[in-house]
Amino acid sequence: MTTNQAVVVDQKAPGKLIIQDIAMPQTLPSEALVRVSAISLNRGETRRSIQAEDGWRPGWDLAGVVEQAASDGSGPPTGGRVVGFLPEGAWAQYVAVPTHALASLPDVVTFAQAATLPVAGLPALYALAKRGELLGRRVLVTGATGGVGDFAIQLARLSGAHVIASVRRADQVLEVQQAGADEVVIGSNTADFTANGPYDLVIESLGGTALASSLGSLAKDGVCVSLGISAANESTFDVRKFFTTGRTSLYGFILFDELHTESAAVGLARLTGLIAAGKLAPRISVEAPWTQIADVAGQLLDRTFPGKAVLHVDNN
Repeated sequence: MTTNQAVVVDQKAPGKLIIQDIAMPQTLPSEALVRVSAISLNRGETRRSIQAEDGWRPGWDLAGVVEQAASDGSGPPTGGRVVGFLPEGAWAQYVAVPTHALASLPDVVTFAQAATLPVAGLPALYALAKRGELLGRRVLVTGATGGVGDFAIQLARLSGAHVIASVRRADQVLEVQQAGADEVVIGSNTADFTANGPYDLVIESLGGTALASSLGSLAKDGVCVSLGISAANESTFDVRKFFTTGRTSLYGFILFDELHTESAAVGLARLTGLIAAGKLAPRISVEAPWTQIADVAGQLLDRTFPGKAVLHVDNN
């Protein structure tokens, strides 16, 4: 009989995350049973784990092999290599995944590369679409060394945009330049945002003064997409400057809401296709066995590395 293990919250354990035995998932007709090979960590689920109740199962990103195809005939076949997305519980050896949240992997795309895509690649892809055609447009990406920021830089550059990246330290400049940034704003002085503006689109993940400065730096018809608050929850901005610029807008972005418009399967297929074509390169800074989940999660929250962390799941 096949056994199953998963990452669960244990508030008494060091790092608050442990691996323990759980039941095998029961699939619905529109779900495939996936044997997970790689998972990726995100700050959102990792931060929640610190305060979650014992037994809660975190995890959004996964990649692996279809152990049993969906009984309704939808989605990838048994034995197919896939990338998938779940609202929780993806960090396990076996998971049931709705086929609308699964995409087949090209042979040249690794499980590690694929696992970075759902909660970093999809937000970048969909956020950039909020301004429409980007050819020749000026795009600012704040929090540019994070997973979403790195993908946003690459995808904006692929769309023909002129990309400005914001980083905290001078030693991070090379990272964002390698991703494709044309200009780099260094440090926490958000006045520099204004000096390098105006911007047709801002992908904003910091909140606080960064959001305020971004709103004040928009060009006419400019859009600021707010998708994070890693610096501060609250922001005070110059309302007059914002609306007198003309047809500017602030868009509140939640990935789960965006997926009501387009399924994760569609977006993930687009992103894996770009990786296969050599046009998109996930930045993986940490790769480790999933037995190191607590340690790597702590490093992620402490911001000790840029880009993404991927853990390989033991299914022996």
